[in-house]
Amino acid sequence: MKGDFVAFLGRLATGARSRWLGCEPDTRQRIYFANHTSNLDALVLWSVLPSAVRALTRPVAARDYWTGGFVRPWLAREVFDAVLIERKKPTAHDNPLADMIVALGDRHSLILFPEGGRSSGPEPGPFKGGLHHLAVRRPDVEFVPCFIENMNRILPKGELLPVPVLGGVTFGTPIRVEPAETKPAFLERARRAVIALSNG
Repeated sequence: MKGDFVAFLGRLATGARSRWLGCEPDTRQRIYFANHTSNLDALVLWSVLPSAVRALTRPVAARDYWTGGFVRPWLAREVFDAVLIERKKPTAHDNPLADMIVALGDRHSLILFPEGGRSSGPEPGPFKGGLHHLAVRRPDVEFVPCFIENMNRILPKGELLPVPVLGGVTFGTPIRVEPAETKPAFLERARRAVIALSNG
């Protein structure tokens, strides 16, 4: 399958490995949410998932980036089955949250970067509210924090070719919205769950 081959190339190019500290690989529905420092992040997280899990997992990506050129649209459509969302000018008829709810359906999982863009700092920036809205709308889905390591060194911003530095993805313990927990409190707790994995 072309997806398995692309995943193999992704692991080969980045040396990425997975560490499951707070959960085990599973085909149950999940939102994998992670820090975002490189254009390789979605590929790497997707590629380290076991094949059966990967087949049901769809990266959420910016439509304006993934529809440019020839290779990116082909990868988004034919390999990743990506959920392409409008991030610059969302409207009631072009709503990223609605698109993600539909994409989840009753069997798929998603890869999400709640910062909304790449961060250049050592820690992820504030998370956007979409993660909270998803958690409220789909309490049956597991929300798994993930920390992606070294992607900003493997493919720094502005570079075209990766450099040989080992990368990795650490998967943490699923979280959910607690009773009476506010949106800001949940988003900060989710962000801290990702940061905590950097020391794991």
